[in-house]
Amino acid sequence: MKKHHALLLLGLLPVLMLFPGCSRDQAAKAGAENISVERPADPNTFTVDKPEQFPLVTAETRSVQSYMDVTGVVAPDVARTVPVLSLSGGRAIEIHARLGDYVEKGKLLLRIHSSDLAVAISDHQKAMADEVLARRAQERARELFQHGAMAEKDKEAAEDAEQKALVDVKTTAEKIRILGGSLDHPSPILDAKAPITGTIIEQNIQTSGGVKSLDNSPNLFTIADLSRVWILCDVYENNLSHVHLGDFAEVRMNAYPDRMLKGRVSNISSMLDPATRTAKIRLEVANPSKLLRPGMFGTARFETQKSEDRVAVPATAILRLHDKDWVFRPAGNKQFRRVEIQTGPVMSDGYQQVLSGLQPGDAVVSNVLQLAGTIQAQQ
Repeated sequence: MKKHHALLLLGLLPVLMLFPGCSRDQAAKAGAENISVERPADPNTFTVDKPEQFPLVTAETRSVQSYMDVTGVVAPDVARTVPVLSLSGGRAIEIHARLGDYVEKGKLLLRIHSSDLAVAISDHQKAMADEVLARRAQERARELFQHGAMAEKDKEAAEDAEQKALVDVKTTAEKIRILGGSLDHPSPILDAKAPITGTIIEQNIQTSGGVKSLDNSPNLFTIADLSRVWILCDVYENNLSHVHLGDFAEVRMNAYPDRMLKGRVSNISSMLDPATRTAKIRLEVANPSKLLRPGMFGTARFETQKSEDRVAVPATAILRLHDKDWVFRPAGNKQFRRVEIQTGPVMSDGYQQVLSGLQPGDAVVSNVLQLAGTIQAQQ
């Protein structure tokens, strides 16, 4: 009998070897039923050995002047912007300045071969020749009249022709001066020069490009004095009552976030944009170092006439981590809980405004860097 049992076991052994994981899987499943899975600890709660080493401070209520932040864009002062125009058509043959260049008053910007100026010079030369002929005819008529060889009406006709010829000479000469030409050195080449000292903020001409007459052509160049610029802000209609002519605003440009500029409200638009329901507010800002360039974006902060109550804690109690602001509040059992907050500006006494996340009377760790260092060392 024992022999039969041994033979039976030997026969089943190869079959069991084909399923080596069967018994292990069942055992694991049976063991898993006896294991309790614990939830992970709160990642914002930290335990320290000696919490008394970290003094606490209570969030206070402060009455602060409310403010309004609006976006703005730099624009040149229209009163300090001058277009460069051509009073005659032609073709640009030389360009001596480019977009963005700083130019002095009187600097040569471009040369134009002007067909209009060439025609004006030709008309002036013809008028001068006609005047010479009319003057000689008048002189002969006077001499003949004195000798009784010409009637008085013929003498007067010759004098009238001379007067008309002089008028033509003056008219054609004035046209040359208007077109920018010179009577001393008549030439169809016209020089366009900078009317003011400033920066070229617009260019609409290239070498060999056609120059149209004044009535149907854009500015060849536009030059702006950027020593003083405008910042144009969009203010919603429900906030217009907070802005007044002559008010000052703090301006920070995106290009220079650490530099604070001062702007004065010089104009409040009387019209609203129907699409955005905003009005344009114009700030005048001094720009002696030419840091501000047309098209730059920034933020203007206006102080309103009312004050608001804000929660405030020392700036040393706020930790900046992962682009968020945090404070640590005591949670008992030697624990501190990290709480996310929204912060406002820092005040002159070192306290920082808290817009959300704390209530007046909440206790927080006063020196958050010391606590953060201890937590990191323990980890």
